[in-house]
Amino acid sequence: MSLYRFKSRETGDLVMLAPSGKHILDILGKDASTSGIIRPEEMPGAIAALRAAVQAEEAAQQQMKDDALAKGEPVPQFEAVSLRMRSAPFIEMLQRCAKAEVEIVWGV
Repeated sequence: MSLYRFKSRETGDLVMLAPSGKHILDILGKDASTSGIIRPEEMPGAIAALRAAVQAEEAAQQQMKDDALAKGEPVPQFEAVSLRMRSAPFIEMLQRCAKAEVEIVWGV
């Protein structure tokens, strides 16, 4: 699968390139290799997991920068588009679908 298309009755489709979509699904503990569903009752936990992953990534990157500066080494460069930016539309989709009590599906 080169793209992931997340669908719901509440929002428009959300399309992600395979690496980003797989990373999001991995964070959520979902199998990225098959079609799947996120039920409304799972959405608060999914939102919390994504936010925790964003915080962990940002903390790790800051630590790497601090370590490099302390050693007098060049500061590492990271992807231009962070997990925070990649996950924001998905978190918004989760919030809207949770409020409307509708599922999100992919691979269908």
